[in-house]
Formats: sequence, C-alpha cells, structure tokens
Amino acid sequence: MGRKSDARQRILEAGAELFRQRAYSSIGVAEICAAAGVPKGSFYYFFASKQSLVLEVVNEHWNWQRSQWVRILAGSGTVVERLRALFFATAEMQREALKGNGAVTGCLFGNLALEISSQDDQARVRLQEIFHEQIDLVEAVLRAGMTGGEFTLADPRATAKSMVAQIEGLVLFAKLFNDPGQLDQLWQNSMNLLGRENFAAL
Repeated sequence: MGRKSDARQRILEAGAELFRQRAYSSIGVAEICAAAGVPKGSFYYFFASKQSLVLEVVNEHWNWQRSQWVRILAGSGTVVERLRALFFATAEMQREALKGNGAVTGCLFGNLALEISSQDDQARVRLQEIFHEQIDLVEAVLRAGMTGGEFTLADPRATAKSMVAQIEGLVLFAKLFNDPGQLDQLWQNSMNLLGRENFAAL
C-alpha cells in the first residue's frame, strides 16, 4: 500500500508540473507516467483518465493556493497592506518560476480555463467555482476595509471581481512575454479601483 500511495502522489506531481509548463492537449498519459516513473497500469489504477487527473491536480493546487490567500488576507496590517502582500506573493511566484524553469509558467487555472473549458464541462465548472471563491475572499477583505474606513466602494463584489481579473490578466501577460515585470501594474491598477493613487510599485 505504501508504494501505491507514493505512486499516486508522483503521478499528481508529474501531472501538475507538466500542466503548468505545456498545453494540456500536448501531454499524454504515457508522458505523465514516464515523468512520474511509474508504469501505465499504475496511472489507470488511480485515475480513470487524464481528465480525472487534471481535476485532482486543480483541486490540490487550489487547496494549497487558497490556504496562502487566506493566510495573507487574514494577516496583520491594514486591508490595503494585506492586498499588497497578496499581489506581491502573486508576482513573486512568477519571478521564482522564471528563475527555476527559465520561463514564466502563468496561472494553472487560467492556463486550463483558456484551453479546456470549452471541451470539458467538469473542468469548466470546477474552474468557475475556484474563481468565484477567489472573488469571495477578496470581497470579504474589501468589506472589512470599508467597515474600517479605509475606503468606500459602491459595489465591493464588482471591485473584487475586477481585482481577480487584474491578477489573471497580468499573469497571462507575464507568461506571454516571459516577463514577471508585467505584474508591476497590478498594485497601482488595483489601488485605482479603490480610489487610491500614488502607491509604490511591487
């Protein structure tokens, strides 16, 4: 049983790495198994298909990312400072990817949304849920900022959605241009949404 558990985790890790680096359609089960160092039979013991693997990869990645977002947004400091910490962490992930892999990998969720959401209803629905959860987290902290008198917003839900869209859009640009510097605009653009100006860049 120990070997089976280890094999499953290796498949998940190999799949996650490949899905971050390349187009989903270009990756086959055989390549995933080779990267994981397991026979093909092991893959189908744990996963019914590549589609079921990608859903598990998405869920695991969101569990990790959500814990990071919650930790940062529930941290100390003003709401504006916590948002800045979230944006800095987002930019830093792309800088680290460039250092480690020689290429900006972008957002796993955004990459998959662009490629498979029109082909796989299960994946599309799950990605929608994740983006809604991201908006929920940002909206909650924006409402806390309003309660604390840091800023006034007519529609905090719409502002939260715009901030998440800023994150996804600029991470996409960072990947397209292989340049984490594309994310330098994230902070100022988001502060503009709050009616605050002249903040230092990330």
